[in-house]
Amino acid sequence: MIRRLTLKDVAARLNVSIATISNAFNRPDQLSADLRVSILQECEDIGYFGPNAAARSLRTGRTGIVGVVLSDKLSFSVSDAVASQFLRGIAEVLDTAEYNMLLLSLHEHELQNRMQASMVDGFIIYGHRPRQYENAPWSLQQKRTIEVDSFTTEGASVSVDNYQGAKDIANHALRHKPDNVAILGLALLNSDRVCRIRDDELFDEAASISVRRLNGYFDALEENGYRMAPENIWNVPLNAHKFAYQAAREALQMVNRPKLLLCMSDLIAIAAVQVALQMGLRVPEDLHVVGFDGIPESANLHPSITTVHQQSVEKGRIAAELFLGLREAKAEMLKTELIIRESCP
Repeated sequence: MIRRLTLKDVAARLNVSIATISNAFNRPDQLSADLRVSILQECEDIGYFGPNAAARSLRTGRTGIVGVVLSDKLSFSVSDAVASQFLRGIAEVLDTAEYNMLLLSLHEHELQNRMQASMVDGFIIYGHRPRQYENAPWSLQQKRTIEVDSFTTEGASVSVDNYQGAKDIANHALRHKPDNVAILGLALLNSDRVCRIRDDELFDEAASISVRRLNGYFDALEENGYRMAPENIWNVPLNAHKFAYQAAREALQMVNRPKLLLCMSDLIAIAAVQVALQMGLRVPEDLHVVGFDGIPESANLHPSITTVHQQSVEKGRIAAELFLGLREAKAEMLKTELIIRESCP
């Protein structure tokens, strides 16, 4: 049986240090380009193709991989602008730390077994809905866990001040004194259909960013002398154009048509503007529309969307830094920023 070459063997043959061989494979920035190319070529010539990742994991107890657990299907999460910004923030920090991420979705039936078998050092858990916390698979493992937009832990976590952001943008919009207001909410109910809501159907505020935004709207409306009727609140089950378009069309076809739409995402607001323009309404002359998130598309549309910027990239950076121990392990709350544009000046 031929013995596998070790780092020590290769270093002795090439007459360089073990650290130099390791850097050639794992930390190329530590060597000159010519030296690295020379070492890699000599390694290939003698049949050595780099340190064994599994063996390294056994020695150190670390894999260099973090599992990022997403509440939605992977196909949706990688295409959703907010989730993509969040993942970009994580990736920026992990690249610097020479870490990798493994994307996992709670929609996979065998996720629990897959997560237990995965070689990860821990988990960053992003934006889960309340019903997904029952028998959560990550709770069964003795690994580091950072929760994002979840509000279910007193440990290290990252969230956005959704309540204050929603209240700020509603207060701004209500200065125009609209005579009728509608809310296009996002995932307010445990339902997969576009519908109006009842109070007893709402998710628990402690576990739902959407209900926190809704309460921000409610408090702003009350302070400005408005009473919000349940029939003026829509549930958009997923942050997708077809659902947002349907909800906006239903709202704008009411006999007492709203003059203001408070939308819980920029994508919903963009769909609402499209519906309004197709119906011959002028924005903002006939209808004011506001969003939430601050995605790039909200600035590129005409009329551009008045929105709340929620620092999605920074949220990802902080989550990764908490996971890697680069900042104090505590609950981080990020402030939002009101961005005033054409749809509600």
